[in-house]
Amino acid sequence: MGALLPESTNGTGGRSGGGLAVPMAWLCAEYLADEVLRTAALVAPGSLEHRAGLQALALTVHLTEDADGADRPDGAEGPGGRRAPVRIEALLRRTAHDRPWTSWVEERLAERLAAEGEGPDLALALTAWRHLRDTWVRAADLDGPSAGDSGAATDAPAPVDEQDQVWLPAWKLGLPLAHLSLYLC
Repeated sequence: MGALLPESTNGTGGRSGGGLAVPMAWLCAEYLADEVLRTAALVAPGSLEHRAGLQALALTVHLTEDADGADRPDGAEGPGGRRAPVRIEALLRRTAHDRPWTSWVEERLAERLAAEGEGPDLALALTAWRHLRDTWVRAADLDGPSAGDSGAATDAPAPVDEQDQVWLPAWKLGLPLAHLSLYLC
């Protein structure tokens, strides 16, 4: 059995020629993200939170797999010269709260667009990014004031008050969910 290519053309023998291009790399990233979120069981599948986490994690997986080995200590490549699968540690680092995730996503998407043009995988990744960036949700303020801001002697963060809701882009809801789901898996 032959290896699955990142894009399949439904048996036409190449990437062009009028066949239907199937975005295998994106579909695999989305499948992995869904499995991680379902395993962690933090939110109900099909919910807005699940969708935001799914898109954030799928986008991270997809763009990390294509990184120049920067997220892999050995830059290892798999069979056929393809990069080795992304490790959980790399995804945890990429989705951590103190990382510039949005600028990284925009840079990686721009690099891919310039290098390869808009193929089916990149088209789905761009759509996911637009949804995460442009969809605003009302949710608990995860970046709200900490206990240290209230004048208390400790710098420990205050518990999140779920009644204190703010409007925020969907990625701000999905990224912490993706990170926590990865951590629990």
